[in-house]
Amino acid sequence: MTIAADFAGAAKPVAPSPSRASLRGLDEVNLLLAGALSGFGPYLAAFLAGQNWTQRDIGFVLTAGGFAGLLGQLPGGALLDAIRSKRIAVALGAGMVAAGALLIAIWPSFPLVSGALVLQAITGGFLGLAIAAISLGLVGNSALAERLGRNQRFASIGGVVAAGLMGLVAYVLSFRAIFFVAAALVLPLLAALSRIRPADIHFGRASCVPDHEGPGKPPRARLRSLGKNRGLLVFAACVFLFQMANASVLPLAGEAFAYSRQALSSLIVSALIMVPQIIVAIMAPWAGRRANTWGRRPLLLAGFAALPIRALIFAGTSDPIILIAAQSLDGLSATMLGVLTALTVADLTAGTGRFNLAQGFVGTISGIGASLSTTLSGLLTTSLGRAAGFLGVAAVALAAVLLLWLLMPETNPSNSA
Repeated sequence: MTIAADFAGAAKPVAPSPSRASLRGLDEVNLLLAGALSGFGPYLAAFLAGQNWTQRDIGFVLTAGGFAGLLGQLPGGALLDAIRSKRIAVALGAGMVAAGALLIAIWPSFPLVSGALVLQAITGGFLGLAIAAISLGLVGNSALAERLGRNQRFASIGGVVAAGLMGLVAYVLSFRAIFFVAAALVLPLLAALSRIRPADIHFGRASCVPDHEGPGKPPRARLRSLGKNRGLLVFAACVFLFQMANASVLPLAGEAFAYSRQALSSLIVSALIMVPQIIVAIMAPWAGRRANTWGRRPLLLAGFAALPIRALIFAGTSDPIILIAAQSLDGLSATMLGVLTALTVADLTAGTGRFNLAQGFVGTISGIGASLSTTLSGLLTTSLGRAAGFLGVAAVALAAVLLLWLLMPETNPSNSA
């Protein structure tokens, strides 16, 4: 089937029984999407610097992209709850990512790069929500944990492979060529997306209304109900504190190595980036399975608790071997948050028809925390030193653990007390 088949009409809802082709197609979409988005990562600043951009202009366009990504989360989630074809949404978003990459590569002027990054940031965040919605629509709540674990595995593999590929392309050709590669990855991504059968994606299930029947839109709870959902608000606060601590750990470590005379500093930073991705690829399916048997709360606590331990290790030593080993804890945190964030939101919004909007809300709060993180930790490090910066991170991370432990309930009905 082609993506255009989504316009042909709604299929009758059935019990979750997605075809093997659809599930494999989703694996490939996760793999290729991570690869396409990786082109907008650390290589962008290097490319723009090579085009004689000032640090001020580079910082401005990156900040503008970050804010655009935050602003796109809530409307993106609301749109996904309302529209039937999640595949077309992903296809359009992937096309915008390709267009942004080509704009940057061909016309790296300030206004065009600014527009391209804003476009990419909006669609990049939206695409993550859409993948979770498609997953839920395919397999339903009961199998969502394992599906999200599998998503994380393929996304991590895609990120690691793409990082190696992009680095090789930059070395052999140029930084500009990276953006042509990122755009080219969208073509096999669209082919993989076409293998997900539209009839397999249940419209109601994709917004947490699994028993919705018929071609009409599933019923949705009032918006005010999300504001009264105590579990959702507590979870968002926990994620906010976690990201306010976590987002600055790697930049602080990377800056320390960059400004030091440490030999092979670029390789050390690369290892710090890649080790967590490898851990996620290994652990994510296991975490998805255990989320159904152990419950969500124990795994979330493990992921949150790994962060203050990692920050304390980074505060106490600058030995690259120890720090690279400590980054395995980041892999643990990334696994648990990557698998359990959408899963917990699905638990908390069951029957509301507002799953994707709630995802957007949590994503917005998470992004605000991450944005504040580097600024606050940078001020602390400048004033009191590197160790104080990591100790501040550890304090905020510990507050996130305590909030989760004291106030966050178990959300899996089969494991609730």
